[in-house]
Order: sequence, then C-alpha cells, then structure tokens
Amino acid sequence: MAGVIVALVALPLALGFGISSGLGAAAGLATAVIAGVVAAVFGGSRFQVSGPTGAMTVVLVPIVHAHGASGVLTVGLMAGLILMVLAVAGVGRAVRFMPAPVIEGFTAGIAVVIALQQFPAALGISHAEGEKVWQSAFDAVRQYLANPSVVTPVTAVVVAVAILIGGRFLPKLPFALIAVAAATIVASVFHLNLTRIGSIPAGLPAPSLGFVHLDQLGSLIAPALAVAALAALESLLSATAADSMAVGTRHNPDRELFGQGLANIAAPLFGGVPATGAIARTAVNVRSGARTRLAALTHALLLAAIIYLASSLVADIPLAALAGVLLATTVRMVETASLMAIARASRGDAVIMALTFAVTVALDLVTAVAVGVGFAIVLALRSVAREARLEQVPLDEGDHLAEEHQLLHDHIVAYRIDGPLFFAAAHRFLLELAEVSDVKVVILRMSKVTALDTTGALVLKDVIGKLEHRHITVLMSGLRSDHRRRLAAVGALPADGENAVFADTRLAIDHARRYLPINHARHTADDEAEAVA
Repeated sequence: MAGVIVALVALPLALGFGISSGLGAAAGLATAVIAGVVAAVFGGSRFQVSGPTGAMTVVLVPIVHAHGASGVLTVGLMAGLILMVLAVAGVGRAVRFMPAPVIEGFTAGIAVVIALQQFPAALGISHAEGEKVWQSAFDAVRQYLANPSVVTPVTAVVVAVAILIGGRFLPKLPFALIAVAAATIVASVFHLNLTRIGSIPAGLPAPSLGFVHLDQLGSLIAPALAVAALAALESLLSATAADSMAVGTRHNPDRELFGQGLANIAAPLFGGVPATGAIARTAVNVRSGARTRLAALTHALLLAAIIYLASSLVADIPLAALAGVLLATTVRMVETASLMAIARASRGDAVIMALTFAVTVALDLVTAVAVGVGFAIVLALRSVAREARLEQVPLDEGDHLAEEHQLLHDHIVAYRIDGPLFFAAAHRFLLELAEVSDVKVVILRMSKVTALDTTGALVLKDVIGKLEHRHITVLMSGLRSDHRRRLAAVGALPADGENAVFADTRLAIDHARRYLPINHARHTADDEAEAVA
C-alpha cells in the first residue's frame, strides 16, 4: 500500500520534472521506473524512493541548451560511473560534514528556481528566452503582459492551492493526482484552450537521439561532475531524512551511492534523465508505512503499468496543471522554521545561508554549494583560530605566589599555548611572544596544543630564532610525540634540540635554574667579544 500511495504522488511529479528538464514527460516517467527499480534493489536505504527531482532539473536545463538531449543522456551515464567510483572510495560518509546553513540555503534557492521554471507553462508561454531561469521567467511575464489570458494561470494557481490546502487537512490523500485529474477533466469537458503534454509512447522510450560522439566527451566532464555531486548530495540527504523518520534504521551511504550510480547508468539507456533519491517521495513512503524495499519497487512497477496501459490519458494533462503541482512542491520544500532558526543562531550562519541562496538563484547549484561551503570553512577557521591563546601562567594549579615571584626574579617566564597552532592562528600571538623582554629563559608549555600544522611550526621556528638571537634560552615542556616530529622536521626545536624538551614544566624549570648561570656567563663573553670586534 505504501508503494501505491507513493506512485500516485510520484506520477505528476515525474511528468512535471521530465518536462522541466527539457526531455519531455516520457523521459520523466522512464526515470521514475528504471531508477526507482535499480536504486531500490542496489541502494543502501530500505525506504529511499528515487527518480527525477526538481533540484536535478535545475542542473539539466543548461545542459539541454548547450548539448541537447543526447548530451543529457551521456551526462547521466558519466555521472553514474562517477557515483560508483565515489562509492568504492568511501566518500558517502562525507555528507555528514555538509554545513546546515548551506543545505537550507540551496534548498530554498532550488525552490525559487523550480518556481521560476514554471512561469512559462503557468502563463501559457511556449517559448521564453534567457540563459538563466530568472531571465526566462522575466521574458515569460513580459510576453504574457503583452497578450494576457486568464484560463492558464488560473488553472495553475487553483491546482497549487488545492494541493496545499488539501495536503494540510488530509495529508494521506494524493491531492496532486486528484487536482491534476480534475483539471484534465474540466479542460476536456469545457474545451479549454490549454497546452497539453502530448503523445507519450505506450512503453519505456529508448534514447532515440542516442549519445554524443567520443570526441565530445571532454566538454561534458564538468556537467557530469556537477550532476554526480548533486545526485550524491541529494540522495544521501534523503536517506538521512528517512533514517530520522523511521525508528531503528540506518542507511549505508556508500552502498547508496553505488545504487544511485547503477540507476543513473540504467536510466539513460531507456531515455531517462539523471535521477536522485527524492526527499518528498521518500518521506511519503516512510509515513505510509513502508518497511522494506518492496514499497519502492511497487511504486516503480505501478508507474510502468501506467505507461503501458494509460499513456493516452496522461497525454491529455494540461501543462498548466503540472506547473501548479510543482509550484505547490516548491512551497513545501521551504522549511520556514529551519530558516528562521539558522538566521537567529548567528550572523555568520545567516550570511552563509543567504549567500548560498543568492548564488543558487543567480548562477547554479554546484557553484552555490562550493561558495557556501568555502565561506563556511573560512568562518570556521576564524572561529577556531580565536580559541588559540597564549598566557603567562604559574607552574601549576598548586603554585604559590612566592614561587611565581622567584621565577620572575630568576628571569624565567613560562607561557602556555592553548588550542590549535595552525596557519589561521599562529601569527596572531606567536609574533607577540618574540617581543618579550627582561627574561633569560622562556618555557613554552605545549601540552594544551590541540593541533599543529606546518605553518604553525614554521612560525614557532621564527619566534624561537628571534628569542635565541637575543640570547634568551627557549625550553619546551609537555610536547606531544607527533608535534615533536613535525617541529623537528622543519627545524623548529630550540637550539639544544631534544635536550631542551622536557616531559613537564617542573623539570624544565629545574633545568633552567641549573643552566642559567652557565648560559648567562657564555652570553656575556660573547657580547664582550662582539664589542671588541
């Protein structure tokens, strides 16, 4: 029963996304059937429902414009192979590191892009000019205002409102299918002048346009990488969402990538567009009581039956009705509560989310994710760098004030470095350390250093060099073995090498007090010799 319900929900979405992608309704249905079966069998989630999605159409539209339908089929095959390589490489687990503001930002951006894609169909415009989706939407509005009509936009709006209101009060009923069927019947009875889907072959279509020639593959590598990245991201996010809705389940991310790879290799062989795991259909599957992969298989087989037995009925569906379905889908995609929560959490998260959203709408999804993740990394490094501190501290928690004064009297000072010592934090305080004065020994307490990279080691080398040039002895305590190896590799240990590194600060202080008179006498002799010279 869960599979039947999902199929009723998926039918109008598969038709709409197939048309939006530029390859037609038959391509959307072929994708839902073939990818639905293959991903259900070989994927890593029991509940995942795969097929054409709105996010994928956003990426496919420019590929259709640049390379035609054969380019899309070839990109699907290439993306499938890439996904299988990612699965073997174990990349699936990396999705957990995707920042939440980036996910929310591109999800909201995708919703806006899908809505803009529906403007031509919702306004009854057959050809809208523009490379970007917002440009074609603007052109569709311009053409509509020049020759307005009421029936087409009203059909789209009524279908969208019916789905949203009906889904709110009776969520278990497939209102998308009901609204589309009602619009089709009304349009046929009253002979409304609405553009229809058109003929759909009674059977899964073969890729009639074939694939591109080998000499064209080079130009398709970048689009294939973009499609594979989106398929991986959306599928893994969908599988994760299914885990959160079902009790006691956990998907295998690498197997899920493998299954999606096979699905994207198989779908183009039947004229289908690239597929991903579909969050909305997967959620319906779980909430309808699915327990095993049989539900997703049932959904795909029922869609195949519709293709073979009811293709003539599907051909009469008005495009405006499908535009209304997708407009309602975009409204449901946007989680207002999540957006507001992230916006209130911090200014940085709000900026990341807004930036990802803007780039998604203005440019493309892959660029938006790259920009959002890059900006998030910069802010994260900035935050981590601020955690690094340099403090002049007593020997330990039990030290007495008199002992601290004695250390100062002996011209010995201990500094504790807390936190990460890496490229984003090193220069901020280590260069200040080089300016210390009126001391003869500096003890660097390194036990609280959580991370040390090569940049931090080189900056530390520079500081030690400056201190030793001023005849200040540098000792270290509590140095981890891996940090010691890195410092030794770049020559960043003090002049005495391993003899200047101690297990704890107490041993370093005892050594400094024994070493201080000898060291002071040697430096005095060096100064006198330099003065004579």
